[in-house]
Amino acid sequence: MDYLKFDKARLVNTEYSLKKEFIRTNRAGSFASSTIINCNTRKYHGLLICPIENFGGENHVLLSSLDETLIQHGAPFNLGIHKFPGEYSPKGHKYVREYEMDPIPAITYRVGGIVLKKEFLLVEKEQRVLIRYTLVEAHSPTTIRFQPFLAFRNIHSLTKANLNANTRASIVDNGIGLRLYDGFPCLYMQTSKKSEFIHVPDWYYNIEYKEEKKRGYECHEDLYVPGYFEMEIKKGEPIVFSAGTEEIAPNSIAKKFDEELKKRVRRDSFENCLENSAEQFISRKGKETSIINGFPWFSTSERNTYLALPGLTLARNDEQTFLEVLNTAYDKILYRFSNDSIKYTGKDSVDVPLWFMWTLQKYVDFGADKAELWKNYGKKVKEIFKHYKFGSRLSIKMHDNGLLWIIKQGVTWMNVQNKGTFVNRRMGYVVELNALWYNSICFALEMAVEAGDKDFIGEWKDIPETLKQSFVETFWNEEKSYLADYVDDTHKSWTVRPNQLFAVSLPYSCLSNEKKKSVLNVVGKELVTSRGLRTLSPKNKDYIGVVKGSEKNRNCAFHNGSVFPWLFGHFADAYLNLYKTGGESTIQRYLNGFEYCLHEHGLGSISEIYDGNPPHKPNEATSYALSVAEIIRVSKMLNQSSFK
Repeated sequence: MDYLKFDKARLVNTEYSLKKEFIRTNRAGSFASSTIINCNTRKYHGLLICPIENFGGENHVLLSSLDETLIQHGAPFNLGIHKFPGEYSPKGHKYVREYEMDPIPAITYRVGGIVLKKEFLLVEKEQRVLIRYTLVEAHSPTTIRFQPFLAFRNIHSLTKANLNANTRASIVDNGIGLRLYDGFPCLYMQTSKKSEFIHVPDWYYNIEYKEEKKRGYECHEDLYVPGYFEMEIKKGEPIVFSAGTEEIAPNSIAKKFDEELKKRVRRDSFENCLENSAEQFISRKGKETSIINGFPWFSTSERNTYLALPGLTLARNDEQTFLEVLNTAYDKILYRFSNDSIKYTGKDSVDVPLWFMWTLQKYVDFGADKAELWKNYGKKVKEIFKHYKFGSRLSIKMHDNGLLWIIKQGVTWMNVQNKGTFVNRRMGYVVELNALWYNSICFALEMAVEAGDKDFIGEWKDIPETLKQSFVETFWNEEKSYLADYVDDTHKSWTVRPNQLFAVSLPYSCLSNEKKKSVLNVVGKELVTSRGLRTLSPKNKDYIGVVKGSEKNRNCAFHNGSVFPWLFGHFADAYLNLYKTGGESTIQRYLNGFEYCLHEHGLGSISEIYDGNPPHKPNEATSYALSVAEIIRVSKMLNQSSFK
């Protein structure tokens, strides 16, 4: 079958095609993203988006889009498409006949007797995009014209026409170089074939980004067009357009495209798409290797790094990258307990060190030696435990009953806020935090025993039993047959949320098998969907089943009903650990449903969240590391038949 391929009948319908987005990245930190008809609907869309060191390494849009025009017998046919208030202009999507992504994005246009194929890729280790045009059919002399739209701005902002822009272009071989503002690199736009550049500088005003408007953000931008490139194109002739931060020899452009194309991995199956998507989240800069949370607007975070790391690396047998990322993140893990933590994002996230412990457990499952792990990481584990036991600047402390108590809002993973007010109140004894705490102590003791660390064993060996008893007494309700979400000074929260799932899914659990089955029964009936788990039961009065509207409305829905695919990984852990081979068919059935995700939003990838209500439409980031990681990890679990 043709995988990730779309034909004219659907592509000409903008309501359909503008919801389909692609993302491509490279190892130089650049990425490109747009819709499949190349109409940008987000401020985060562009053909060359690069990290700029002069601006703290943040991503900036250089080349926003490139309009192509075909000319025969003096008649121009513009293949571009832009949204302006109240209209699309030009309407080049009407010429699109096919879109495919295997192995690289490619669009086929038909204009009368002309058939043109357009393919693009990012150079692996350069800040450069290459776009190849091949004239498949033509019965008359044909001219092609390229018109670049430039932004030169941060991905989180928009630009307006201004007098500060340096619109002077320098002439280079087969092209031009241009730097709109100080601090930016020069953008070199060149063609593989000798072309004529016509200098017709102009601003295009009020280009509208549909998705930003829908999300309640500023959505209009002015883009600068320096002019256009023009040349003849013959039948069967490929011409490559290059845009990069360094000048390139024109006679090497086409060759470089062919070389880069050979490196690409096919996207011809569910598994191969996930493999490709996983690679896009791995960022290597100098000696540091990290995980990008998602595209098109995320950077990195510690919690998501540890949660996604096993699925993105170990499940793909990539131990080297696992260790590179682990050691990059591990160097910063204790800063949250120090006065210098203000320098680090997610500094108040109290669960992050405990997810680090879970990541080490997955490494043991992969084959790592426990004694060796304790030798390498035991010193910091002891420091982490000390901060939890005796209290720290995070306002978290272990009580005499062994449970962790927090007195600060927004320090768990459900930390969304509206103008400084957290949407979800969660303080006191929090269920997943204490489930992680019990699991971490048990696992640390397991490593310490292997390493012969008698001092640590003596200090901590009696705590798990006390903690286990306290956990059940504090969170379990016999009548309801599930766990409280949190317990504070005033009440117990009996809202049905997925957080109680971790008390079942983690390797060490405070619950009996009978209680585990009860929790899974409630979670399965009220939270599990074909796209993952809801963050709140639809039976709850605060449930919001659709993510839409303003930022405030979306934030309110985020953890009050939205579906997170990554939670499915932990549901699978819980279900398979409890039911062994008897549960494999159920998990496989849910896993199969995720294949459709690759065709509906971020093509070839899985989105950040989905609506709680059927049909569970995708929302927020079009490609999310944690979503992809956990689906890969579940697939690996089933393929290994580790529960037989």
